[in-house]
Amino acid sequence: MAAPKPIARLISHVILDLDGTLLNTDCVVSQVLKPFLVKNGKKWDSKKAHKLVGKTPYEAAAVVLEDYGLPYSTEEFLSMLTPMFNEQWCNIKALPGANRLIKHLKSNGVPAALASNSPRSNIDAKISCHQGWKESFSAIVGGDEVEKGKPSPDIFLEAAKRMNTNPPNCLVIEDSLPGVAAGKAAGMHVIAVPSVPKRTAEFSSADEVINSLLDVKPEKWGLPPFSDWIDDTLPIEPWFIGGPVIKGFGRGSKVLGIPTANLPAENFSDVLSEHTSGVYFGWAGLSTRGIFKMVMSIGWNPYFDNTEKTIEPWLLHDFGEDFYGEELRLVIVGYIRPEANFPSVESLIERIHEDARISDKALNLPLYAKYKDSPYLRNSLKEDNSANGNQSVIDSK
Repeated sequence: MAAPKPIARLISHVILDLDGTLLNTDCVVSQVLKPFLVKNGKKWDSKKAHKLVGKTPYEAAAVVLEDYGLPYSTEEFLSMLTPMFNEQWCNIKALPGANRLIKHLKSNGVPAALASNSPRSNIDAKISCHQGWKESFSAIVGGDEVEKGKPSPDIFLEAAKRMNTNPPNCLVIEDSLPGVAAGKAAGMHVIAVPSVPKRTAEFSSADEVINSLLDVKPEKWGLPPFSDWIDDTLPIEPWFIGGPVIKGFGRGSKVLGIPTANLPAENFSDVLSEHTSGVYFGWAGLSTRGIFKMVMSIGWNPYFDNTEKTIEPWLLHDFGEDFYGEELRLVIVGYIRPEANFPSVESLIERIHEDARISDKALNLPLYAKYKDSPYLRNSLKEDNSANGNQSVIDSK
């Protein structure tokens, strides 16, 4: 990710975009459009989804109509889809780091505003489903409350006006190119958090480009720092996934000397869309072998330029043999860093081993160690051992 450019003065106010920055709206968009397109003899193409990012509803509707050749006017299309979207607003999940950032700004007395191309009524409906969000913003500005939406600076200038501050005092956090352009045109500092994968290079006009909200460093901008990092790790709300171990790309052992226990990505499309790419750690349970420390990557692995988002756990134990097909369960409890590219395979290997050292040490902390006894892991062992008449459980050390 790009480092922040030097700033001439300290930031006092923060302005946040909503869709794609704080909320995982893309999932709902595809859920609504897929069946609608099928009814009209069309098929949703996820590769075209990036064209909708940062657009006003009217602009996005026009793009869909043109891309799929649908026989409706923009007004007709919106009248059909708006009720469908309204039913889904409360199903939109907060993106990783969103709640943490909002609470941090509020608890430290940093005025924050919400500025979105969405109509104000839609903004209010979306944030009403997230406890404490509405009360955390000093100002909320919708696309229908200004003359022009993003990439025009109107929304951000209006947000600054409502917070009684000057544009240069504001830090904008945005996921889209129109949003970044709007923030810069307003004379503000901008952090880009691209919601479309593998397009970081397009955001060079931003003052800083980061992988996700988990990577925001407020102190870089003269704001109070987060205080929740522990031994180079960030505790997160645990999440649980499991499935049979499959053969991966064949490079873990052969190229890197690091055997990963890959899971079938197609079984976890929802999980992969909810969680940002990066390096995580936690506990892994193998149904016939025990519970082990593990570090894992989620993402496209920039060095190898994956074409699909994958889950690649590395169990920190020498097994001496493959265990393809065995049931693997993971409890992910912490975050280490965003995924990154490396100049050489040697530097990649060195960083992976450093991630492993960080994980190994952190998992001894009570905060993380307690999840080793998770029923999600233990139950799979008991079920398998009971079936084999063997109650012994072998744990990693």
